[in-house]
Amino acid sequence: MNVEQGRDGGRGLTERQAERRDRVVKAAIALASSGGYEAVQMRDVASKAGVALGTLYRYFSSKDHLLVSCLGEWTREFQQRVESRPPAGGSAADRVVDVLKRAATALERSPDLMAAFVTALTAISADDPVGLAEVSVVYEQLNEFITTAMADGEAIQREAVIRVVGMVWLAALIARVRGWAEAGQMADDLEAAVRLLLPGYGSAPRRAMARARA
Repeated sequence: MNVEQGRDGGRGLTERQAERRDRVVKAAIALASSGGYEAVQMRDVASKAGVALGTLYRYFSSKDHLLVSCLGEWTREFQQRVESRPPAGGSAADRVVDVLKRAATALERSPDLMAAFVTALTAISADDPVGLAEVSVVYEQLNEFITTAMADGEAIQREAVIRVVGMVWLAALIARVRGWAEAGQMADDLEAAVRLLLPGYGSAPRRAMARARA
């Protein structure tokens, strides 16, 4: 299948194509926000976005590809909010915790959307290069806003830290969506991971560190 959408988040499309793609993403996010993963049916997305079903499939190879692209768009918008209100804190750990807690709180405010994102992420397989490319875009965005939260010059193995934090975040998302974790635990688990990985962990709140040891 010829999928016009690549791993660049829609860059390289004509203005008209980009506008159509944007409508599709917004339609899918609206449907997922109100009904979760099952509410995102490709025909319904096409109808809500005002595009032909064939046009939708030229941009997105599957529902999972579409929803991971929606997560990419959500992450881009979140990153813009971080840029307008930079993370607070006197250490790399404080700043990364601040930005991750803000992201976790925002996701928990839309539980159906969060569940749809998790389902799509975990459904992408190794034999889906287009979907995997979109997952890479999300990872690169996570990399960017965590790196931004770290001050230049600090001796930190950023790539390793970001990779581990990303894994903890995915596990925490799955636990929250599946009902294995209570509200707020995702933010606490992320904080515990960051405090253990980055300088400044000694000031970790007792609750976050207690959960890390559990």
